Amino acid sequence: MTAPAYGVLRQVSETASVLLENNPSSMTLEGTNSWVLRATPSSPAVVVDPGYRDLEHLELLAGVGEVDLILLTHHHPDHAEGAPWFAERTGAPVRAFDPALCVGASSVVDGEVIEAGGLSLRILHTPGHTDDSVSLVLDGQVLTGDTILGRGTTVLHDLGDYLRSLRKLIELPPGTLGLPGHGPELLDLPATAREYLAHREQRLDQVRSALKTLGADATPRQVVEVVYADVDRALWAPAEWSVQAQLDYLRSEENG
Repeated sequence: MTAPAYGVLRQVSETASVLLENNPSSMTLEGTNSWVLRATPSSPAVVVDPGYRDLEHLELLAGVGEVDLILLTHHHPDHAEGAPWFAERTGAPVRAFDPALCVGASSVVDGEVIEAGGLSLRILHTPGHTDDSVSLVLDGQVLTGDTILGRGTTVLHDLGDYLRSLRKLIELPPGTLGLPGHGPELLDLPATAREYLAHREQRLDQVRSALKTLGADATPRQVVEVVYADVDRALWAPAEWSVQAQLDYLRSEENG
């Protein structure tokens, strides 16, 4: 699936369109997907993850018309930094799991159903990438933020939380469309979540094996040099964060 052109709103489903921010990198893939959700073509929009405080992108996003609500999947600046400016520009409130990110509205809670712009969105708290990560369930599709990307794997803060979040997503109906924060949409999100879970379990086995060689007190960097030897070294720094989460998880198992 080819990446959409920057600055062009691309229809993905009956209710979801995406505007790709021009901020490509090894972490953001082609850039941040800002999602525009509408019940009908003439309905007010719900905008998810406006992105950085990138005024060119935000003005294009404001050009979609009336905005009823702004939702954030988590606090990272490539998703949330532009939200206060966008809220002021559109007059729409901002809601997120972290109250500090909210503007003119309360924080969301796990299981809450939000009615906005003629849409019903259910909040799934899916921590692991960050403590405040949420996924948004809407009519057979789920906006996943950075919990599951359009390709590749995400950086982890807490592996135990992340494994529990993957299991939540696996329970969704087969064929549920995944609308990620970066990369192309996923045609079967639960199947992708199962692949992620298998990958994480394989990585854990590799880390366990590396610790047998390196010793129980090995540093994340030492483990990365063994487990991620076949991965581009440009990705070793973020890999260290994920390995730290894996080591924390394994050591908590031993102490638990």
